[in-house]
Amino acid sequence: MAQRSTKERFTEVFPILAKDILDSLPASLPAEAKQWIKECLEYNVPGGKMNRGISVIDTLKALLRRDLTEDEFFKAAILGWAVEWLQAFFLVADDIMDQSPVRRGQPCWYKLEKIGLVAINDSFILESCIYKIFKKYFRQEKYYIELVELLQETSWKTELGQLVDLITAPEDCIDLNRFSLERHSWIVTYKTAYYSFYLPVAMGLLMAGVTDEAIFKQAEDILIPLGEHFQIHDDYIDCFEPPEVIGKVGTDIEDNKCSWLINQALKLCTPEQRKLLDENYGRKNPENVAIVKNVYNELDLKGVYKRHEDAAYDKLMELVQQVDEKQIPTEVFTSFIYKIFKR
Repeated sequence: MAQRSTKERFTEVFPILAKDILDSLPASLPAEAKQWIKECLEYNVPGGKMNRGISVIDTLKALLRRDLTEDEFFKAAILGWAVEWLQAFFLVADDIMDQSPVRRGQPCWYKLEKIGLVAINDSFILESCIYKIFKKYFRQEKYYIELVELLQETSWKTELGQLVDLITAPEDCIDLNRFSLERHSWIVTYKTAYYSFYLPVAMGLLMAGVTDEAIFKQAEDILIPLGEHFQIHDDYIDCFEPPEVIGKVGTDIEDNKCSWLINQALKLCTPEQRKLLDENYGRKNPENVAIVKNVYNELDLKGVYKRHEDAAYDKLMELVQQVDEKQIPTEVFTSFIYKIFKR
């Protein structure tokens, strides 16, 4: 019998957790509401690449330096699904704020005919599910409170990042003077890097019994710049890759996003190109978008990105070489780095 992959085993845990949530609902809850929640969970939580969730399992395995027991795998998978659940909460809300049409190759949840703005409440429910699951499976663990606080702190940071993103680049008030590479770095660090990269590893560290704050700090110092590059790459493919490759329609230009590309363009452009960017960025018309992309091509932002990517890779590998292998295996970090940089 063929051995199941980590991803297959991870995927099998979701229905168990979804059932836990549905079984925990009040008996008096109308059947219609229970069905609504069931559909919300199944539509929004699975379906992504699941890299964040599986990273918890990979991190714990690397830290323990052996294969995981069935119980360890199951609990690490639960924490991995908590990360996926957290992402689902963020994405459902984010898609409404951005008025995005497609997510993961299908209509955004709020775009479904019967859903609409009820999706706002659904995003709250998705977040609350995490703490229901934590209470059932981790209440007796000595790291329970650290786990809860880690999730709350990560949510807080992500929400701050989302706020700064939204007020920096409101769709109805286009002002490129608000943008800067420093502002972009702050946004992506808080909005993406903490929950996508630091959170899964910190969960693995907690499960492995690590209590030394210096180890958590060293992990953060590597994973946050890695997460920043990940978002820069996401900004890049939003502009230069087709929807069938990235699973969504790239709309950063139309949505007046404070992306890495526009900030690089503002740094490098001539006065004439700056005028074109001011006149066309953040407009919904395809002709305006084409003009912005043409400026990007004139500035060779593909080449600028490639040089950034190479420098970021070298810097991260330098940081990893400073890690004490006895305290934390470098595999914890290199597994992330190789996936993102395709090296």
